[in-house]
Amino acid sequence: MPLTIRAVTRQDYDQWLPLWDGYNAFYGRSGPTALAPEITRMTWQRFFDAYEPMHALVAEDGGRLLGLTHYLFHRSTTAIEPSCYLQDLFTLEAARGKGVASALILGVYERAKLAGSPRVYWQTHETNLTAQRLYDKVAERSGFIVYRKIF
Repeated sequence: MPLTIRAVTRQDYDQWLPLWDGYNAFYGRSGPTALAPEITRMTWQRFFDAYEPMHALVAEDGGRLLGLTHYLFHRSTTAIEPSCYLQDLFTLEAARGKGVASALILGVYERAKLAGSPRVYWQTHETNLTAQRLYDKVAERSGFIVYRKIF
């Protein structure tokens, strides 16, 4: 598959949105639990705001977007360099198992290195065993458990 990993452009919106909706649906954010439209609008705008630490890459084949990843840089109390958090990763179902997700992760690794970040990390749901098989090949499991409080 002649795959290109590149930064998202404003012209990608019409193909990015169904991928974003698919990602959110995968995690139960659809229908009555869908994200508010203003969250999607703000997320999209952040990718093009030079003052935002949020970025997006897409996987493209022949003009068709097959997947997306969103990542951001942040400070840490344990390092001088920025950390890179890979927040979202999604591919079309037809593109799964063909190296698209792996290529997107490697794309984030490259961007992190260029930004001087020695660390890329992410989380996934404990039931997402398919993704974990890939993640175990391209990274190491940290052993940390995520806690959260939603207000």
